[in-house]
Amino acid sequence: MSSTRIAFFDVDGTLTAGTTLFRFLRHYLAARGHGAHEYDERRQRLAAMTAVGIPRERTNRAYFDNFRGAEAATVTRLAQEWFEAERRLGGFFHQPVLAALREHRRRGDRTVLVSGSFPACLGPLAEHLGVDDVWCTPPEIVNGRYTGGLLGPPMIGDAKADAVRLCASAHRIPPDACVAYGDHLSDLPMLRATGTAVVVGRDPELLAHAATRSWGLLPAAPPPPPLPLPHPRRGGNGGGDAGSATPGRHLRERSSSGTGVVPLRPHYS
Repeated sequence: MSSTRIAFFDVDGTLTAGTTLFRFLRHYLAARGHGAHEYDERRQRLAAMTAVGIPRERTNRAYFDNFRGAEAATVTRLAQEWFEAERRLGGFFHQPVLAALREHRRRGDRTVLVSGSFPACLGPLAEHLGVDDVWCTPPEIVNGRYTGGLLGPPMIGDAKADAVRLCASAHRIPPDACVAYGDHLSDLPMLRATGTAVVVGRDPELLAHAATRSWGLLPAAPPPPPLPLPHPRRGGNGGGDAGSATPGRHLRERSSSGTGVVPLRPHYS
């Protein structure tokens, strides 16, 4: 039976209790032998950008400079290990939104993640949830290493609305027949691009839009539990294909012409 509806989900703060970008960065730096102070300093630099009003799209770009020169295979491997550590710890997913995603899957709706995070973080998560598509920020990788740059605009703000329209068009489903879930004002273009939406949390501007449009509401995600740091690895460039998620399933990148949006579609081999 073909789907007649798509449910689009923001990830950080909506589907997950924490921010995948920063929880993974902390894990990654510790695994590479950096002390906790290194993560704190890098996090504070990004927070300072936000504090002076620098748009979220620019702080998202700045985040990826943390991986400049890193081997893609190593980042992918450590991201898989990070996600498994989150699963063992518990409290990673925001349960009301996770229940909504599972209900959409039960009904036969397509489920799609739309996130400012990136493939290494989202691949294991998408594999675990069994979602149909992932649209996210595309980091640039040259000769197997992250350059610190991006292949296109971050998947934030208007880029999320573009993703909704492109995905809906690809599956010949009217955007008005779709639903989107988000927690942050930067999700508003995506929420407005679908026929209905669900606001997660207490963002006052989103709540005002929800009230005038009769959107659904779900509670804010609770703070996630602290994730224990991994032991540093020696050498450790790691092996494996930088584009691989887990055996038997992979994520394939392809560009969307003229948009800078890079969809990642799970495929079974």
